Amino acid sequence: MPQLPFSPAQFFDVFRQYNQSVWPAQWLLNALAVLAIILAARGSPRSSRWVSLILAALWMWTGIAYHLVFFRKINSAAVVFGAAFVAEAALMLWLGVVKGALRFRPHRDTNGVAGTLFLAYALLVYPAIGWLLGRRYPENPTFGLPCPTTIFTFGLLLWSEARAPLRIVVVPALWALIGFSAARSLSVTEDYGLLVAGLVGTSLLALRKRRADVRDPHDRLAAAG
Repeated sequence: MPQLPFSPAQFFDVFRQYNQSVWPAQWLLNALAVLAIILAARGSPRSSRWVSLILAALWMWTGIAYHLVFFRKINSAAVVFGAAFVAEAALMLWLGVVKGALRFRPHRDTNGVAGTLFLAYALLVYPAIGWLLGRRYPENPTFGLPCPTTIFTFGLLLWSEARAPLRIVVVPALWALIGFSAARSLSVTEDYGLLVAGLVGTSLLALRKRRADVRDPHDRLAAAG
């Protein structure tokens, strides 16, 4: 396992600095997450654009407010991480808000159930695990930070319709691997769910996209016939 360029004490101190500096933005970020779930459940094109806008705002916030402003103080790689998160935000704006290519609607299938579990984990289980392990505010990761935000994103993407472009998953999947690697070194047990969300979410989305691509030519032939 590669050696981290910072100590656990420095890592959790960054959370303390971030949480104290941005308070009470954490409440707004949680409120936006709940609003995104409500809008996604409505399933309309207009609601889906708002969901995409909220996701883009979350990734933009995490990239700038956390990675570039705070995490960069102890890890120079945060500049790359921040740029990747901002790029993901821009991609969500382009695909979801401008083009309307992201359509959210929960379904009663494997993807829908997994998505619901990831959403619940990001907003409820994730902070509960940290609390049970003795991490208290302000030195605990709150929603709006990279790992719970990524888990939440996988949850909503699993609620999206089959033809959602897979390139939207690239940065979240990479962060799932990076975040889990750091979690093992820093004993952030709640971040183990990040690896599960990354592996399961990416696999289910890729499988669904492949099935949709296989069905699509048959649908066109049937329509032509």
